[in-house]
Amino acid sequence: MTGKLQFLLALCLCAAQPGRAGDWPQFLGPTRDGVYAGSDLAATWPKEGPPVVWQKSIGQGFSGPVVAAGQLILFQRLKDQEVVACLDARSGEPKWTKSFPSDYRDDFGFDEGPRATPCVAQGRVYTFGAEGMLSCVNLADGALLWQVNTKTKFHPRKGFFGAACSPLAEGRAVLLNVGGAEGAGLVAFDQETGRVLWKCSDDEASYASPAAATVRERRYAFFFTRAGLVAVDPADGKIQFHYPWRSGMNASVNAATPLIIDDSIFLSACYGTGAILLRVRDKGVEKVWSGDDILSNHYANSVYYQGFLYGINGRADPGFSPAPSLRCVELKTGKIRWEENSVGAATLTLAGDRLLILTESGELIRAMATPAGFQAAERVQIMPTGVRAYPALADGFLYARSKDKLFCLNLGNGK
Repeated sequence: MTGKLQFLLALCLCAAQPGRAGDWPQFLGPTRDGVYAGSDLAATWPKEGPPVVWQKSIGQGFSGPVVAAGQLILFQRLKDQEVVACLDARSGEPKWTKSFPSDYRDDFGFDEGPRATPCVAQGRVYTFGAEGMLSCVNLADGALLWQVNTKTKFHPRKGFFGAACSPLAEGRAVLLNVGGAEGAGLVAFDQETGRVLWKCSDDEASYASPAAATVRERRYAFFFTRAGLVAVDPADGKIQFHYPWRSGMNASVNAATPLIIDDSIFLSACYGTGAILLRVRDKGVEKVWSGDDILSNHYANSVYYQGFLYGINGRADPGFSPAPSLRCVELKTGKIRWEENSVGAATLTLAGDRLLILTESGELIRAMATPAGFQAAERVQIMPTGVRAYPALADGFLYARSKDKLFCLNLGNGK
């Protein structure tokens, strides 16, 4: 059996054994697009906001929580260790922890914890530390199954803020934007053993995570590297097309994950780059529209609903002017439908026809996803300030971390 046939068989087996409907097992959720498919959220919140079920003090990091099979996984920095912690999602009770030594120091004194959000697949937890350590542990008990030090194995250049790519489980592989030397920009690792399945590209690593999708009957893994968009066949790593697109500034980053909408790909970045919509063709992509004054995502991804993009436009750096704003943009034209300046830097999750907006200042906003204008149904302060990690939404419960606390809030309807 060829490697490609083995990959397709693995992909079919994965599709035949999906995760629980209420899981949020990876960065940006089950479909890697910030969409919550559940229908169990309450129509209204109490005046004081959604009930806090539990909260815990935690370590450093911008790694978001994930939830699988009733268990919450948090990746954090405690003293000189990167710690994977497993908690009961409903009660917050600890189940196990696994620690790895870390000497990572942030050049800007910003945060010295892990950036990448874990991925849970087939009973395994994959984490990618700030220094480039890829680890696989058993979801049941935290036992270490394998590790690969991508820093020593592939020799990537040091980035501004450490390694930040959230692992993507695809078929039998774990995919990462490593940014390594000698054709190891993108690397696929065997989920069971950590063995390198393939590597390709000379692009440096960005801070964006990959996404996979079937477009025009072909399976792709899309990587937004520091140099632009790279689309590969996830079975063998063959590059299908490369679209150069990055800022001319050296002190710039690409951080938002590619958003795949039917046969189109939306990319966005700050630092004079802006937004671009590409359409996949048989032998590459074509530009539909682009511009630097439309929807420039700094680190938080946009979401898509019924023909429109909703996202944060502008840099989220403290004191940077102008401050970030929330925008609605028509997908097919790039036309800005409305802008709201009261939100600031935030992450967005789409639940039905509503936007769940978690701001850096700890405010949770629920608003209609409509091109008619910004319509906030509820706005409540739920957490302390310093919120940059993406939350998880599973079975009607929102799990979110501030700078030093992890919160579980009940957004459900009680059914």
